[in-house]
Amino acid sequence: MLSSHTLSAGRLSANQQAQYWQDGFLFPLPSISVDTAHAARAELEHIEAAYHMADLPHPLNTYKRVNAHVVMPMAVRIARDPAILDVIEGILGPDILIYSTEFFIREPNTAHIVSMHQDLTYWGLGAIDGLVTAWIALSPATPASGCMDFVAGSHKNAILEHEDNFDPNNLLSRGQEVKVDVASEDKTAIEIHPGQMSLHHGLSIHGSGPNTTDDRRIACVVRYIRPDMAQEVGAQDYAMPARGTDTYGNFIHVPVPTANFTPEALALYDDIRASQAKVMMKDAKGSTEIYA
Repeated sequence: MLSSHTLSAGRLSANQQAQYWQDGFLFPLPSISVDTAHAARAELEHIEAAYHMADLPHPLNTYKRVNAHVVMPMAVRIARDPAILDVIEGILGPDILIYSTEFFIREPNTAHIVSMHQDLTYWGLGAIDGLVTAWIALSPATPASGCMDFVAGSHKNAILEHEDNFDPNNLLSRGQEVKVDVASEDKTAIEIHPGQMSLHHGLSIHGSGPNTTDDRRIACVVRYIRPDMAQEVGAQDYAMPARGTDTYGNFIHVPVPTANFTPEALALYDDIRASQAKVMMKDAKGSTEIYA
């Protein structure tokens, strides 16, 4: 297991912050404890078993993959963990919103991949610096299990041209892939283990390969955003307060769910999903389960 960066009183040092802004990513970093990561995995898999056949409006995978924090309290507990927010402050400052949370799961011995892309391509937020993704490992993410690969310095580009392929083995919403040839030697494998996380910029080119191991590759992926950022394409957008204050009012605040999949949370989830789908799938030539 790779040793994590050493934090200063739980926070990023000036050198670590500089490395993030130079490379567009930083890893491996401590996040939740190993025991907490294992407990979170167990709780997630209990939810999967309990709600697999439940009469929910959408497939369970949709709720795991899109805005899990709206309907699952455990997603909020991870996203609002003080140790994680202390690190995020070093990138975004003291005022932090949760833009989205998802459980990204790669099943064992499967061919699913994530094509090389930039996150901000279809989010309607522009080419911003005020958003950072924390990729929190609940099981080992290694080259064999399909850990992410990043291209150092690629976040210094604008949003590059992408093309959609809707390949069933591609786990992205549109199967989007950046139209740039990425050499294997330009990729950095982001290996992290339970209790660790990586951070990456929304413009960093990244992707991941198949899981060739016998274990699930499970991550809780949280997108944090500064309140002064704003939706540029859609009529409105949503975020959950995590720390500090929001004096801008650019996002409709999402309440913390009181239990899994309550009627109130499910109704709000559909409102958010419909609003964001208009942005995420704008001009798309196809559809996927999560934004059908």
